[in-house]
Amino acid sequence: MSYAIFRALGKQFRAEKGKTLKLPLMVAEPGAKVTFDEVLLSSDGTTIKAGAPLVKGARVEAEVVGHGKDEKLYVFKFKRRKNYRRKTGHRQKHTEVRITEVKVG
Repeated sequence: MSYAIFRALGKQFRAEKGKTLKLPLMVAEPGAKVTFDEVLLSSDGTTIKAGAPLVKGARVEAEVVGHGKDEKLYVFKFKRRKNYRRKTGHRQKHTEVRITEVKVG
C-alpha cells in the first residue's frame, strides 16, 4: 500500500488513498480538487524514498469534503486570592479532505 508524508499549511500529514484528513482551514470550496507538491517521504509498499528536502515528481491529490470546527477547548485563567477568574473557549476551524491519489514519484 502506497503512502506519502507531505507538508501543508505548516504541518505534516500522512496520506493514503481513500483516507480522510483534517487539515487547518484552507480557502477552497467543497468538491474542489487540491494538489500538495511538498512530499517529504513516499513509499510504494516495498521501497521508501526520502526527499532532500522533497521527493521529485511526487504529489498528493485530494478533494475537499467540507469545512468544520473541532471540539471546544476551555481555557481557564485564575489568580488566587485576587478574585480573578476568566473562562473562555476556543474551536479551531478545519478543512476535511479525502485523498484521491498518491503519486510516489
